[in-house]
Amino acid sequence: MAYTSQSLRRGAALLASTVAALGLLTGCGNGGQGRSPESVSGTAAPATGNSADSGGSGTTSAPAATGSPSSRTAPATGGSVNGGGSTGGGGTTTASGTRCHTSDLKASVGGNDPGAGQENFPIVLTNTSARTCTVRGYPGAAFVTASGTQLGPDPQRETGTTAETVTLKSGQSAWAGLTFSSPDISGAKTATPAALLVTPPDEKNSLKVAWKGGPVPVSGNSSAVRLNVFSAGTGA
Repeated sequence: MAYTSQSLRRGAALLASTVAALGLLTGCGNGGQGRSPESVSGTAAPATGNSADSGGSGTTSAPAATGSPSSRTAPATGGSVNGGGSTGGGGTTTASGTRCHTSDLKASVGGNDPGAGQENFPIVLTNTSARTCTVRGYPGAAFVTASGTQLGPDPQRETGTTAETVTLKSGQSAWAGLTFSSPDISGAKTATPAALLVTPPDEKNSLKVAWKGGPVPVSGNSSAVRLNVFSAGTGA
């Protein structure tokens, strides 16, 4: 009996070893399918290049941006949206918006008011428009012949006077003095102009006024013609 039991135990052990060996061989032969996959800690690197398993174009797409378009900030452009630093209303109002333009005015020349060897004529600008406008500073002036040729040099601006803004409602006038030494006293060479061209302050277009003031100095001693700034009224 003792021999039989020992034989059975040896047979059982041999059988168990055989089964284990067969299981090992089976695990090696089926490509590891009978084993559980190993877990590897860490983060996988992003895929680069083409993917053989994508089934599409083979290119790995970048992740889509998250958030609505309004939540993303556009890069700064370094300029104003309205351009040029102007406001949304299209710019700022300047003094030129109220200035009298040549088309708003009529020019005339008042009578001579001689004194102390001087001839003094007021150049008058009258607002003929329906709007209120302003004049400020000196007029431009030139004596011309009937054909438009200028006689003498440009008049000079009288120094020591302060310009003031003159507001002209429709029908109102402003005047500036035009003066020169009397040719009878100065002995300057003279000519008699057909007209005086008058240019309002800060304007380019002129107004033509018939000249009825007689000879004016055009060269020689004391031939300078001078202009004063505009004041309210007609100078009469």
